[in-house]
Amino acid sequence: MRDWAEKLGVRPERVQIQRMTHKWASCSPAGRLSFSSSLVREEVAFQEVVIVHELLHLRVPNHGRLFKSLMSAYLPEWQGIGGQRIARFCRFSDNGAGVSAGRS
Repeated sequence: MRDWAEKLGVRPERVQIQRMTHKWASCSPAGRLSFSSSLVREEVAFQEVVIVHELLHLRVPNHGRLFKSLMSAYLPEWQGIGGQRIARFCRFSDNGAGVSAGRS
């Protein structure tokens, strides 16, 4: 995670791992990242996609063109690795700033 944060030029306010039943991860408007404890049972490549996805939300709060371009620039194979799995479940919180990648 530290390597990716450095590479992306971001600094999360806080990172925590917790039990999450409907999400792989989330990013709060205040820069706090939460990851599901279930993520450790997934393939490393999928974990990396989720980590980069959430870290990028510290730079881009939505899933628009810029976000997708950055995902592709940093992880060219992200959609094949798990991006479609994540994209199907992406939701914005009520205030439009916090984003999470839901679990299937």
